[in-house]
This record gives sequence, structure tokens and C-alpha cells, in this order.
Amino acid sequence: MHRPPSRRTVLGVTLAAALGACDRTPGIRAPQPAVDTADPSAEATVTAATGPVTVPGDPRRVVVLDTAELDSAMTLGITPVGACRAPVDRGLPRYWPASRLAEVADTGTIGAPDLAAIGALRPQLILGSQARDGAHYDALRRIAPTVLSRGTGSAWKENLQLHARALGRQTAAEAVIAGYHAQLAQTSHAIGGPGVAAGHRISLVRFVQGGRIRLYGRQNFLGTVLADLQLGRPDAQNVDRFDVEVNPDQLAGADGDLLLYATYGDPDAAGTTAVLAGPAWRALTAVRTNRAYPVDDQLWFQGIGCTGANLVLSQLQCLLSG
Repeated sequence: MHRPPSRRTVLGVTLAAALGACDRTPGIRAPQPAVDTADPSAEATVTAATGPVTVPGDPRRVVVLDTAELDSAMTLGITPVGACRAPVDRGLPRYWPASRLAEVADTGTIGAPDLAAIGALRPQLILGSQARDGAHYDALRRIAPTVLSRGTGSAWKENLQLHARALGRQTAAEAVIAGYHAQLAQTSHAIGGPGVAAGHRISLVRFVQGGRIRLYGRQNFLGTVLADLQLGRPDAQNVDRFDVEVNPDQLAGADGDLLLYATYGDPDAAGTTAVLAGPAWRALTAVRTNRAYPVDDQLWFQGIGCTGANLVLSQLQCLLSG
């Protein structure tokens, strides 16, 4: 007996259709960075959240403790020898080529690095954030020079510059930031310019395993990308907060003329499956008008950096210019 396709399958097909001819093959979309010629023997001092840190001139054996640092290193041309992954994910974000990810050893989970595994890799440099790994700083710096930013997410551009200084890749960073601004201009033109962009109401919703539903505000990675594109937000999300957590019966703030949602973890455990089948979700205008799309959590919510941002802009362009 023929079974009708599941709602998840239909939504996936709908998103693919909405993206049309866009190339969604995972990989680097940022421009090729300029090659820096740092002197491996020349040390440098960078000012991190913990104070001055002396780093080698051209570190190649780098361990990263979160997805933001992974994006910075990979975008700047360095494949880390080790990286921490999100606790509920089996691997690192798949928007990077599998061939590069295969070279990266597992060093624990974000916020809980495996110090023994990191030490065994003999890193020259460790990149992370005080928000995630401030408690591990003393142990980490005994392994290798450790550069921590204050936080992650909304400060991704400033953090990229910090990472570039630590890696000796400032020229490359200038090139990829210029590429991001070029992509912003292209995307803005394609969707009708700032005036049209401001008229949209883009809703960002994340279902989280073990947590409540998150309506994303302005103070996060995606919030800054939407703001750079001058896109409007629903009133409930147009706030100077990281997010607003709601229950399944409090979804009015999730509505917009375009609703993009993702799941961190298992869809059943995160409540995604039940909510998408429920009346509150089906009552949202974006859902009723077929303008609610699932997106890749590892890219949209974990791809904190210049390459992640360029890929998000590319998909936004497809969704808003069709």
C-alpha cells in the first residue's frame, strides 16, 4: 500500500524547490583568501579576553573549541588538527567539505573539551571563547597558547579579526570580510534593495532538544546577518536579546512573512515533530501560505563566521528573490 510522504519530507522538497537553481552543495563560498607569509619563527602578542597572549608566528597545528573558531580557521585557510563538536551532533558542521573534516580529530564537545585528546595533538595554538571555556583556560594554556574571545555569536566579525591576528592571517581576513560585504550588496540588490528588505518580517525559530522553543532576537549571529541585509523582523523577535523562549502554545511571536526553523538534536526529543503537527503551528500565516521552511541547523545556527554567513546570504537570496 502506498504511503503518503511525511510532513518532514514534503517540507524538505518544498525548501529545495524554493531554492530553485541555487547550488546548495556544501563547501566554501567565501572568496579565496589572500596568502599571508608570516614568519614561523616570529612570535606575536594578541590581546584576548584573558589579556595578552604570545602566539607563534605561523601556527599550523590549531585546535578549535567551538563552531565559530572552526569557521574562522577554515575560512582563513587552516584546517584544524582538532575541534570540539556540538553535544547532540555526531560530527562537525557539514557545510564544510568532508575531505577537510576528515583531517580534524574529535577533541570533545563544546563547553567540555577533552584535554587529554587536545594535548595528544601537540597543538601550537588553541582558539575558543571565554563564554564557553573560561573555566578551562588554565588547563588549556598549559597545553598551548590559548586565545579566547569574550563571547560568540553576534561578535563574529570582531572575533574573526582576533582569530586572524592569532593565526597570522590578517590579510586573508581583510579579503574574506570584503567578500562578505560584496555578497551583502549582491543579495540586497537581488531582493529589491533596502526598502524592500525592510518590508519583510523574517522569523527565526529553533527547536532545542532538552529545552524550550527559541525565537531568535537580534543579539546573535543570524540576527546580525539579517540586520546587515536590513531585513525586518517580527515584533516579538525585533529585540536586543539573544532569544525569547516560548512554549508550544505561545507561537504567535514566531509568525512572519518568511519563517525559517531548525532543530538542534532529535526532532522528537526537541518537540519539533509534535509542534509541526499541532494547531498553533498550522495557524501561523507563514505556514498557511507555504512560507515556512526547515533549514540546516549546523549552517544557520552553528555556522558562526564569514563562510557560514555567505552561505546563509545565498540561501536568503534564493528564498526572497523568487
